[in-house]
Amino acid sequence: MTATLPIAVDVLAISILVFGLYFPRHRRMDMALAYVTVNVGVLAVADTLASSNVAAGLGLGLFGVLSIIRLRSEELNHREIAYYFAALTIGLITGLADISPLQIGLIGLILAVIAIIDSRHVYPVESRRLVLDRAMTSPREIRDYVESLCGGRVVDMTVDEIDLVKDSTTVRVHIKTAVHRRESVEAAA
Repeated sequence: MTATLPIAVDVLAISILVFGLYFPRHRRMDMALAYVTVNVGVLAVADTLASSNVAAGLGLGLFGVLSIIRLRSEELNHREIAYYFAALTIGLITGLADISPLQIGLIGLILAVIAIIDSRHVYPVESRRLVLDRAMTSPREIRDYVESLCGGRVVDMTVDEIDLVKDSTTVRVHIKTAVHRRESVEAAA
């Protein structure tokens, strides 16, 4: 196989993961950039390690360091960690060995699992980052306000910032909207 095939498979797979699965559902370009970047970085490191005479222990140590890196500026939810893990895994698979039908199948399996599990049919909840037009300190007050704004039920909520000077509250919410509830009722009928 040519040296460009692993790179082509990686580019295709990460494009599907980020721009076919993640971004249309979650609309966070900052995370899309992070997933692509971690994938390309892992691909480059894995390819370099696979094509050099570096000891396996050093390579495993480097990947251990990569796996414990945590961005301290923002708490990641489990869904975002899953996408990070998928981007990292795809980079490893395409960077460490020649691409075979088995590796392509494994990459396809990763993409299929995420496509199914993170679909609106399995998890009919939308993720949103909202900047509310007033500072609120009570989680119950924030939840009620967001539910009235969005017309749905807040499933999970993280308060990122309460700015008393600018009179605003920034939250990340997972919300089940009225449309999702109606679809669930219609499906049950």
